[in-house]
Amino acid sequence: MDITNHFDIFMSQFQETNVRLQDFCDFEKIRKNVETIAINLNTLNYLLGKKDLENAVLLLWEKDPKVFDVLDILIATRRKDKKRYINKQGVPKDVAELFKSPEGIVEFLRETGLADLFQNENIKNLVDYVFGVETGLDSNARKNRYGHIMEAAVCEAFKNAGIKFEREVKSEKIPPIKAILGKDLKRFDFVVPSKGVTYLIEVNFYNPGGGSKPNEVARAYTEIGPKINSVQGYEFVWITDGYGWMESAKMLEEAFRNIPKIYNLNTLNDFIGTIKQ
Repeated sequence: MDITNHFDIFMSQFQETNVRLQDFCDFEKIRKNVETIAINLNTLNYLLGKKDLENAVLLLWEKDPKVFDVLDILIATRRKDKKRYINKQGVPKDVAELFKSPEGIVEFLRETGLADLFQNENIKNLVDYVFGVETGLDSNARKNRYGHIMEAAVCEAFKNAGIKFEREVKSEKIPPIKAILGKDLKRFDFVVPSKGVTYLIEVNFYNPGGGSKPNEVARAYTEIGPKINSVQGYEFVWITDGYGWMESAKMLEEAFRNIPKIYNLNTLNDFIGTIKQ
């Protein structure tokens, strides 16, 4: 069977999704995120329904200006993201700068549209509102979560087969690999020592709509795989799956032709058999 037929079979084995219902939202993480700022949010509830918003903001500011530190989450951003905006004069500014004065806070509320929501009482409770915002933000983490689910599946398969492994090993911890990769630092999802060879393993899963990421990964692994395989005693292994590859089949096929050990969830046991030989 030629390599094209092998690749067609490989693609036909991909799973549509690896997501369970409990994987859509991490409600425990969401709850903890909200809990850490709940006191400030409850204090800011004072602003809801106030027609004289400027005076209400000033009263809160005089009592405790730190309660306004959580305002950025109300527009689904986080302070660590250091969001920028263009002010009325056309000058780029940090959003966080607005939270350093009552006037800036009022500007933030009015310009974002939050002031109208507050005064018209479209928002009844900021704690509940932020729980919804956090749920939406958590959905942005799903793409990474799919990869973690895939890693967990591989981890469980290795454990069930009695295979010893290390997780998240940096290339700088492996001198021969560090030497060949140079400044290109890499962190391998799994490292499996076997008889005469150590397998350096990357694992991922792509759902449809993954954008350019699958292509970028395939291109990177096509380059790094042969480099690692040229080092005596080491082999590069790629375990990947998901219908997201249907949109990037050409790039994956190129990788398939250049990486001898590439597997999906269906053929993972083949790799495990190779390890245990």
